[in-house]
Formats: sequence, C-alpha cells, structure tokens
Amino acid sequence: MTANQDVEILLVDDNVGDILLTKEALKGVKFHNAVSVARDGVEALEFLRRQGKFANSPRPDLVLLDLNMPRKSGSEVLAEMKEDMDLRLIPVVVLTSSDADADVLKAYRLHANCYVTKPVDLDQMIKAVQAIDDFWMSIVKLPPRSA
Repeated sequence: MTANQDVEILLVDDNVGDILLTKEALKGVKFHNAVSVARDGVEALEFLRRQGKFANSPRPDLVLLDLNMPRKSGSEVLAEMKEDMDLRLIPVVVLTSSDADADVLKAYRLHANCYVTKPVDLDQMIKAVQAIDDFWMSIVKLPPRSA
C-alpha cells in the first residue's frame, strides 16, 4: 500500500452501532480507508466472491470480522475464506464481543490473523479500531490485491 492508495476494508458486522463506531474510528487515521460493510456471513462471502449485487465490489485488503452474525457465523466465513485459494491471502482480523477462550482458539485454528475483543467503552473501542488500522496499514506489508 502506498500513502495515495485507498485501503479497502470489508467490515462484517450485523450491529449497526458497532458499524457506525468502527467507520467513525477509521475516519481519523493516516491512510484513506474505503470501508464496505456486509451485514451477515452470507453477504460477506458474496462480497468477497463478487457475486450478485457485489459483482463490481473491490477486493478488500483487510477484513474486520465479527463472529456472532445471522445466516452464517463469522467462524463459518473465516473457514470458507481460508479454504478458498482466491481469498485465503486476505488478512482477517476477528473483531468481536466474545472473549471466550473457545472462540479465540477456534478463530486461530481457522487461521485468523489476529483476534481482538471489542471494548465496551466507547473511547477504548475507537482506540482499538485505530490501533488495528495503524498496525495493518502502517507496519504490516499486505499482499498485493492481484495475488
């Protein structure tokens, strides 16, 4: 990623409040982020595979994935992404309210790139999202979109 290039983020979450908060937190970061939203696991996979109404969707550089969603859970989305040769290189940050050891272990077994528990405090949530963005956009070298 270069400083002039938009960073494509797919936010997968069904909670409107968390979506708005995450998008707001991403506005105040160094890089320009283009944030797309999928409201459940089925929609997320359609977006990633560019199917149906998402045929012209951009390939995300990073996925922020909630675990607890309708129709298809975040764990199911993660499993399908990491089994798909075209999607497996996209880094996935699990950003969820669960801090259960079983959920953390399952996410890493499914090859999540990291696991972050959503803070309940508004300011801490903003700081956490900004820290995720700073790490993934400033420090980490992401795979090229064409990979």
